Amino acid sequence: MTAASILGTDRLELGEGIRWTDGRAVLTDILTGRLLAVPDRAAAPLAPIAQLPCPLGAVAPVEGRPGHWIAAAGTGICRIDPAGRVDWIARPEDRAPVSMRMNDGVADPHGRFWAGSMAYEATDGAGSLYRLDRDGSITRVLRDVTIPNGPAFSADGTVMYLADSARGVIRRYPVDPVSGVLGTAEPFVTLDSGSPDGMTTDIVGCVWTAVWGAGQVHRYRPDGSLDQVVDLPAGQPAGLCLGGPDGRTLLVTSAHLGLPAPRPLDGAVFAVRVEVPGAPAAPYRQANPSVPAAPGRPADPSAPADRADTP
Repeated sequence: MTAASILGTDRLELGEGIRWTDGRAVLTDILTGRLLAVPDRAAAPLAPIAQLPCPLGAVAPVEGRPGHWIAAAGTGICRIDPAGRVDWIARPEDRAPVSMRMNDGVADPHGRFWAGSMAYEATDGAGSLYRLDRDGSITRVLRDVTIPNGPAFSADGTVMYLADSARGVIRRYPVDPVSGVLGTAEPFVTLDSGSPDGMTTDIVGCVWTAVWGAGQVHRYRPDGSLDQVVDLPAGQPAGLCLGGPDGRTLLVTSAHLGLPAPRPLDGAVFAVRVEVPGAPAAPYRQANPSVPAAPGRPADPSAPADRADTP
């Protein structure tokens, strides 16, 4: 593993949602609503892809439609076309009792899109996790999370890892590969310092997580034991993925949000070479509209699934 290098000249307010797709890395600067492409050279700026009039948490590419994205944005989930136009699928947090926004999100290996919501003030338990199925329906699958990050999935899509950053915990859930229904959660990792943030998995099933507030990235084995620690010259690492032509480049975003005196590299994008590769970002796969999807079932008895409200 090599020392971290810096990609691009930008310093992001809240850099998140970095994904390797179609031979490049894309990321979001959440509160500015920007979708950006990462340059190959340290001296180049990030390249704009789209500008939304609302916070933009994360995107997934749409299979077979270059330049199209499914996004966790504003108070829900939308489509973004190559011209940057937004088409809302649902905005389930519009009617929440506190001001909400979407945070992290990712497509799973079976083509569904998962995205978490949180309160702007990080109100305890106000957040949820939503699943966009391939038929276009949205279901709330988890409640009572505060700052959901990830999720990340095993290569076969049968295990989901979800961080609740405010509570310092990563939980692991079994996933029905056909329906997407979650089984009962079990604790995977609890951090004593810093907060688990963005996550990804590699091809041997280890979990990488950015550790906000600690200036580190951790790699955990499938049994939850700590395997590696990467130190970064930025206090708030936020999002990460494995990418590059061989999948062996760990790409990490960071943030200067809330720092009274940001250091020169707070908000930078970092690249670190690692030994075990990961896969490119999974795409969202629209189902054949003539084939109805199976109805959703409750995630677990304490968190019943419910169809999200549409605008």
